[in-house]
Amino acid sequence: FLADRFDMSFVDKDGTKKRPYIIHRTSMGCYERTLAWLIEKYEGAFPTWLCPEQVRVLPISEKYHDYAERVEAELKANGILATVDERAEKIGYKIREARLAKLPYMLVVGQKEEEDGLVSVRSRFNGDEGQKSLSDFIDAISREIRTKEIKTINVE
Repeated sequence: FLADRFDMSFVDKDGTKKRPYIIHRTSMGCYERTLAWLIEKYEGAFPTWLCPEQVRVLPISEKYHDYAERVEAELKANGILATVDERAEKIGYKIREARLAKLPYMLVVGQKEEEDGLVSVRSRFNGDEGQKSLSDFIDAISREIRTKEIKTINVE
């Protein structure tokens, strides 16, 4: 079609004029272009339902790694993409790293949370959301993922 439209031709080895076949090629395929568009649109801060890591569990110290792993296991059992940051770093540093990674949610766990079966929720959208039961958090994030909700950022 394009060869006709642009009146393109070439001289074949036998000396006759012929229309070329145009093959369109791009260095990026459909999936790559779509992903590039999504990254640009959301500036890397994907909505929770699209994010490859939806929750990072942040234990305050080594003593709470077991509880953090139980929280992670419960999240994964409910289809939530979660990891635990088990590095021996200060909690402020772990929170900062998670914020720079533009993660939707961070769950901080320590002694009080373990004793009461709670998690301290920090989100990219509202900052510190306080303590919640793990089941309440799972219900809320599952609904957000299921409905593909696009939350607005209310904190800087």
